[in-house]
Amino acid sequence: MEISKEIDTRGLNCPLPILRAKKALAELASGQLLKVVATDPGSLRDFQAFARQTGNELVEQQTVGEEFVHVLRRR
Repeated sequence: MEISKEIDTRGLNCPLPILRAKKALAELASGQLLKVVATDPGSLRDFQAFARQTGNELVEQQTVGEEFVHVLRRR
């Protein structure tokens, strides 16, 4: 999996991780991958809803210790 861009949203709460991800996705070409690292437990459901609403694909979600990693593919 080739990540085109990674953003760190550790310490930020909803809706900031989503807003930062939206901005970062706008800078990517269609099909490129964005990795978001967050510490907000709510980000798991937030990114699922974000992907459904925007048409971007949620490729992967994982919990690594206290962090939540989301990988999105730009539509």
